[in-house]
Amino acid sequence: MNARDLMIDDVKTVSAGDDVATVFHTFARNPFSGFPVVDDDGVVVGVITESDLVDLFEPDEETLWIPVGLPPFVDTLTYQVKPPWADLDLGLDLARNADRPITEVMTADAATVGPDTGVDEILELLSGDDPDINRLPVVADDGTLVGLIARQDVVRAFRDERL
Repeated sequence: MNARDLMIDDVKTVSAGDDVATVFHTFARNPFSGFPVVDDDGVVVGVITESDLVDLFEPDEETLWIPVGLPPFVDTLTYQVKPPWADLDLGLDLARNADRPITEVMTADAATVGPDTGVDEILELLSGDDPDINRLPVVADDGTLVGLIARQDVVRAFRDERL
């Protein structure tokens, strides 16, 4: 079994020229949690996930440094600050980021496989924790997208093999 056997070839993508607002609409209209990002020639330049977009609404700095003591005996304490989602102004954050190019938000060095990549390598990529990969674009030698393998595609293939 190889990537060609596991992949779907009708893949929904987003364009490298899209902005955050356009990609939000794509997520809203499709039941997927991530998309390959392709350039005008169909070459995969990255992957965008819901998690990448959620990160736009989380504060960059969650660490509060509090100096303790008097100079020169100053120590610092570190606290994690996690405001509840209700406290964040999602409308303002979306407006602030709407025109931002998706290439600034996506994962640019996304893992890809070729059509002849074996199932063992695919399993290794999809089962790893760092990074947590849920989908693998399948690319031709020139980097153009030819398919996509999601974790559930592999699970279904193994289920079907057992039947």
